[in-house]
Amino acid sequence: RQRLYQNLVNRHRIIKLIRDFLSDNNFIEIETPILTKSTPEGARDYVVPSRLEAGKFYALPQSPQQYKQLLMVSGIERYFQIARCFRDEDTRGDRQPEFTQLDLEMDFPTQNDILQLIENLFKELIIKIYPDKRIKEFPFPRISYQEAMERYNSDRPDLREENDKGEKDPNELAFAFVVDFPLFEWKKEEKRWGAVHHPFTRPKLESGETISQTIERIKKDPGIPLADQYDCVLNGNEVGGGSLRISEPKLLEAIFEILGHQSEEISAKFGHLLKAFSYGVPPHGGIELGLDRIIMILQNEPSIREVIAFPKTGDGRDLMMEAPSTIDSKQLKELHLKTFNS
Repeated sequence: RQRLYQNLVNRHRIIKLIRDFLSDNNFIEIETPILTKSTPEGARDYVVPSRLEAGKFYALPQSPQQYKQLLMVSGIERYFQIARCFRDEDTRGDRQPEFTQLDLEMDFPTQNDILQLIENLFKELIIKIYPDKRIKEFPFPRISYQEAMERYNSDRPDLREENDKGEKDPNELAFAFVVDFPLFEWKKEEKRWGAVHHPFTRPKLESGETISQTIERIKKDPGIPLADQYDCVLNGNEVGGGSLRISEPKLLEAIFEILGHQSEEISAKFGHLLKAFSYGVPPHGGIELGLDRIIMILQNEPSIREVIAFPKTGDGRDLMMEAPSTIDSKQLKELHLKTFNS
């Protein structure tokens, strides 16, 4: 169908423009592994059994978070990737088991450096590919999390104007950055603190404060500290998020402890990162933009499935390939697995 064909054409044009824009701004595109390690970062992992090491598993990446931070340690000053990501969570109109995001990271940034880069990227994208659409306000307004919740009762407010009929103009693009999120949130069902963004997010530091004083302040009352975190919002949708990252091993370990991880688990799950950081790591930060969701909004589509080739259904199935599917007993034996039905 012509509509879906045009969605894929514009998806190609958008990704090409992103690559060209970031390359012109001295970013290097680097691919990171798809078969990686399961770590407790948020959503459930998709896991892949190892044939050669019985009882061990790879995990598909929820994002390239740890890899890109390791690239910062290695001396890559500006990284980006059009990254395929996987999360085993409930699906809905703007979520799929596998999705694509623009992932970028840079050394020695301020929050303003990153937000200005994204503003300019979107401005060029709209001018060149969607000239019929209008960005409501540029530079994008910056709203604190507290103000967003008090004024709009949402951390992703829709700031578009309404016409006389109470309708919002679909060609108006109301971007905004929501900043100053809490560092932690209380998980009632699990009775523990959880990271609002992810464990690698840097807490806002107070003037003249040492890292030891920061750790003491955060542990005293985890519900109070704010994070150097920012979300990008478009027409009432969260289309991206990022933060300045923790670069001090002691602070990172303290965050893991507050999140309920034991020292043995921290070492097993994140020892590679902490060891790398012990050699010295530059301050760094980045952002991730959900390309499927952005393209959905720009194409005026109701679901990200309309802008993805071979999308999954709402319950995560591939109807054409009939996946997920069973595998035969020989494959199960090679992978050292048994199912309840085998």
